Amino acid sequence: MEIATDTSALSIWVVSDGRAGMENQALGLAEALQRLLPSEIVVKRVRWRAGFDKLPSALKAEWMLDPSADAPFPKAGEDWPDIWIGTGRATLPLSLMAKRRSGGKTFVVQTQDPRWRTGDYDLVVAPRHDGIEGANILSITGSPHRISPARLAEGAAGFVDVLPPLSHPRVAVLIGGKSRAHDLPDAHAAALAEQIAGAIEAAGGSLMLTYSRRTPEAAKAAMTGRLVHLPGLIWDGTGANPYFAFLHFADHILVTEDSANMAAEAASTGKPVHILPMVATRPADKFARLHRDLRDRGVARPFDGRLESWTYEPLNETGRAARAIIKRLQA
Repeated sequence: MEIATDTSALSIWVVSDGRAGMENQALGLAEALQRLLPSEIVVKRVRWRAGFDKLPSALKAEWMLDPSADAPFPKAGEDWPDIWIGTGRATLPLSLMAKRRSGGKTFVVQTQDPRWRTGDYDLVVAPRHDGIEGANILSITGSPHRISPARLAEGAAGFVDVLPPLSHPRVAVLIGGKSRAHDLPDAHAAALAEQIAGAIEAAGGSLMLTYSRRTPEAAKAAMTGRLVHLPGLIWDGTGANPYFAFLHFADHILVTEDSANMAAEAASTGKPVHILPMVATRPADKFARLHRDLRDRGVARPFDGRLESWTYEPLNETGRAARAIIKRLQA
């Protein structure tokens, strides 16, 4: 999938397993580079054959890739990219193969904590809450993402007849769901919905609510049943996705504590970010460190049932990571 073309541009390959949450991290970093330098971005989606996916990265070979995967490396006579941005466990061995086979032509970036041969990538862009250090580690608050003022404005354009007429304060509510460390039982979801409804009703505001693919159906039903009568929009998954528009038009953003991605994206808006508690199913120290980082930077506070307002400089950690890559390339 080619996003931009320019024969004189920097060549950037984004390599992922195709999962949106993972791919958007690498793609967001590539797009941040593209905003700084003319660039051609190509997205590669890879997957391993059944039976090989669970193998340790050190044992994987290119022939083990599924036939449906994109070719991860240039064909004979084709050029290697200037920058390779890999994300996710599936890409780890391929990233180091690219570094070796390109003979130094390709600058290899890996997002997140690789947990395998971490020092061998040219640069690892890792969340600060992962707690890894090294000469090739760039720690950022949250994860890279695709949010930018231009992208928010673009997303908002499709909802100019729907969202601007809503009463202020407009409250964007971003609900996650079941994960390794968190859960959203229907009783807890109902209690959250009651608290959210009370805050919006007290402020005379409106609701802009979206669920994630991980939100349990029972939790959706519990929350929707309480919130559907509020003025606003609850996205049911059909039609255009209003996520960017919600962030653009919101006065407040409420986000469940299970998603580092949503918290980082909300933090890029400069708007008050309220963290909604979930039910912990196992220790979630990383998320606690992330939320402490966001609180220390004046971005986020725990939701206490009130829509308190505050200001801060919007976080642009993805742009900072892009500038660090350019600096290393120039060096």
